[in-house]
Amino acid sequence: MQVIMKPELIEKEMISSLTFRSTEKIKQHPELLKQIENATLLGNAYHSKVSIIFMDDDGLKRVDTTIWASGSKYICLKGGVWIPISRLVEIKI
Repeated sequence: MQVIMKPELIEKEMISSLTFRSTEKIKQHPELLKQIENATLLGNAYHSKVSIIFMDDDGLKRVDTTIWASGSKYICLKGGVWIPISRLVEIKI
């Protein structure tokens, strides 16, 4: 039986104090890049929040916020906070 971890809900302002040093491969949603694209569009056009599930060095986290921009390695959240794409698990709209 597979154990499903529930992500810890955190505030966006806490992300800058998290660490992302681990290079361990994480299981990502197969449509993650499409999810990033759609969430960025929603963030810019409608200022809509999404649920971002990601893994920092301490475990699974979730933040509900707006994605303003995305690049090849990071997403940028409202307020200039960055999360590495390699640590994203899923984005729920």
